[in-house]
Amino acid sequence: MLPISLKLEICPTVLVGAGRAGENRLALLRAAGGPLRVFSPETSGPLAEAAEAAEADEEAIRAARVLFVGGLPIEEGRRLAAIARDAGTLVNVEDELELCDFHVPALVRRGDLVLAVLTGGKAPGMARHIRKYLEGLFGPEWADRLDEVAEARLKWRAEGLGLKEVGANVERYIVEKGWLK
Repeated sequence: MLPISLKLEICPTVLVGAGRAGENRLALLRAAGGPLRVFSPETSGPLAEAAEAAEADEEAIRAARVLFVGGLPIEEGRRLAAIARDAGTLVNVEDELELCDFHVPALVRRGDLVLAVLTGGKAPGMARHIRKYLEGLFGPEWADRLDEVAEARLKWRAEGLGLKEVGANVERYIVEKGWLK
């Protein structure tokens, strides 16, 4: 397992979902930003409002780089995964390990600071529990802290410091501020 962060603004993404699972994926993907095509059989609620149509056509899936499926019958998940994989599209069918080319971590978002907890799909409940713990340690103030450090980092780079020195300065800055006691 190699955890990576995808820049969804340059990675066409499709969500095919229904019910709570689909709504959770929709919220996750909206928080991540970037263009998103949504297909859902729902007739009301967030998925219905976001959906282009009730069903994803094969062309939409083949045009995507990433496909998320949630809240649909397993047979439909298998069908969509087969189309995606044939097109070279990464697919994640929620709670179906054999239909997941990647796993979605439990995330703590504080502005651009994102903390991820992964269990390789083995124990999503454990990842969620750890995420809740981290949410208590890393409150909303961390969004501003990241911006503060980023500004200082840019200044140090403009002064000609190398990456090693900048990294040491960042660590020293965090320690001096007492943010990780």
